[in-house]
Amino acid sequence: MSERRATIADVARAAGVAASTASVVFSGKTPVSDATRDRVLAAAAELGYTGPDPRAASLRRGRSGIVGVVFQGQLRTVFLDPVTRIMMDGIADGVADLGAALLLLRDDDDREPTLTTAPLDAAVLVGCNAQMRDSLAVLRSRGIPVVVIEGDAGAGVPQIDLDNRDAQREMAQHVRTLGHERVAAVTLSADATRRREWIPADQVFTVDVTRDRLAGFRDIFPDAGALAAAGSSIDEGLIAGRTLFADPARRPTAVIAQSDMLAAGVIRAAEEAGLRVPHDVTVTGFDGVSVDGLAPYQLTTMVQPAADKGRAAGQAVTAMLQGRDAASFRFTCTFRAGNTAAPPAG
Repeated sequence: MSERRATIADVARAAGVAASTASVVFSGKTPVSDATRDRVLAAAAELGYTGPDPRAASLRRGRSGIVGVVFQGQLRTVFLDPVTRIMMDGIADGVADLGAALLLLRDDDDREPTLTTAPLDAAVLVGCNAQMRDSLAVLRSRGIPVVVIEGDAGAGVPQIDLDNRDAQREMAQHVRTLGHERVAAVTLSADATRRREWIPADQVFTVDVTRDRLAGFRDIFPDAGALAAAGSSIDEGLIAGRTLFADPARRPTAVIAQSDMLAAGVIRAAEEAGLRVPHDVTVTGFDGVSVDGLAPYQLTTMVQPAADKGRAAGQAVTAMLQGRDAASFRFTCTFRAGNTAAPPAG
């Protein structure tokens, strides 16, 4: 038989104090004398007591203390994207008043814990494409409150949105105003297959962000080519840039990338091809994040409030779990001029 776990009552008896006094030493909610604290902690160390059992607290609250954050695709790629890291910090800030932990989940994973079995109080869906809507159905069938970041989950689900189409249109218009006509886009993944390919005019998108940003680009350059990357990374931008600059007779004078990471890779490809940025080719990004190793370049980009986006999602979760109405928000990007965009040469 396993040895019984020491309780706060055991610690209180050993320290010669009331159970309530021992409890506040661990909670920190009420001041106690240094001598009392030392006596309680010494007794706890002797008994091997490390703190209140979180399972007991969960039972008292009727909650698990866990908020799920659901992504599409491989979780190992999640924190490679600085936008996601910043957004996750915002979500953590937003749920701080709940004292909740965040649990990352895949929308297509059948390994435990799954969306069906994970002990969740609420969930944040990052994007709500066709595949992710199955996840939404699972969560709603369990009665779990849901918030969606950059996706349409339908009526009754708080949405934290970004002006992706308007922002990308603004950038494309800036490039048009500079005088560029031979322009190409490097996009985020178009769907769950993450294929690297030229996007046809009749492409069916399952990633809303890619679709909306490409729509803004094509509002200004309706006939321009768009090359899908397999993800948002410098390496993917480098691969796409090598394709775009392979033929000097057909290469664009400007490349509009759907993320700063992709833009940084395109700049590396331009340098490989002997092109000067922005004299020979203009390169623009999207997100407004810090990219290591990009100096002396400062990207011309659209800056999105990633932390605010995450914080709003976390605050919506907090509101729902506290019985209040949760607000939807639509955030706006801001144009930032760098030194990677200029009129076409000659």
